[in-house]
Amino acid sequence: MQDYIQTNKILWNKKTAIHIHSDFYDNENFLKGKTSLKDIELALLGNIKGKKILHLQCHFGQDTLSLARMGAQVTGVDLSDAAILEAQKLATQLKLSQQVQFICCDINELDKHLDEQFDIIFTSYGTIGWLPKIDKWGQLIAHFLKPKGQFIFVEFHPVLWMLDDGFQQLAYPYFNTQVFHEEYTTSYTDGTAHNPLMGYSWNHPLSEVFSTLLSNQLCIEKFQEYDYSPYACFPNIIKIKEGYQIKNLEGKLPMVYSIVAKKEGRLYKSPIEAVNLKEKRPHT
Repeated sequence: MQDYIQTNKILWNKKTAIHIHSDFYDNENFLKGKTSLKDIELALLGNIKGKKILHLQCHFGQDTLSLARMGAQVTGVDLSDAAILEAQKLATQLKLSQQVQFICCDINELDKHLDEQFDIIFTSYGTIGWLPKIDKWGQLIAHFLKPKGQFIFVEFHPVLWMLDDGFQQLAYPYFNTQVFHEEYTTSYTDGTAHNPLMGYSWNHPLSEVFSTLLSNQLCIEKFQEYDYSPYACFPNIIKIKEGYQIKNLEGKLPMVYSIVAKKEGRLYKSPIEAVNLKEKRPHT
């Protein structure tokens, strides 16, 4: 597992070459002005004009640049140097280079590459599963957020990753008790075949996510689960008004969740203390 960073970097460099031209990412219409952001995160973000935003695990930058189009000053970070190169090309094409910067590094090493604080930290869809542990992740979010700044997070639900590839039966643990060392021969974007590539991933239960945020000065303001995915990136799906559901599991399976957290002015000793102190505050 020690080589997971380099292994995953190679994987995502290869994926970037496929994704940039895929119908899934629809780069042609993105360049014409279409946003890559989905309704879930747009509702959570609200008006971000003039805000400084840090976008973690940004892939090749479509969401980063969509945030910039909304008037924000944005820094995007990703492990893949191929993805960052494509992101920089897109920023130049869209004449957004003055509003965005991109950093290529392992997210756990970001404090060695960046010395700023932000109004908002944003990350979404298929991100933390590539991190073996998220305790440092929570620390970095608190470190880079301004006081009272917001962390806005949208992610695929950990219950999804318990099911086998055909969504027929339980096959994997909900808790982060093992590493998944998998061979990938196609892309989730359109099934494009490529030479076998290895990747390491992990499942992070909701308790792990909440614990690391609460123990790092972050107060949970909003939490929501959704029974659909805005992306058609799973097998055996059907289309509904909001997005996509797994066939025969419609409305029965949480597919996405979102969190909005605010940086507090003190460090809680535990998640329980954070909840207890919040309950004791007078209501106004």
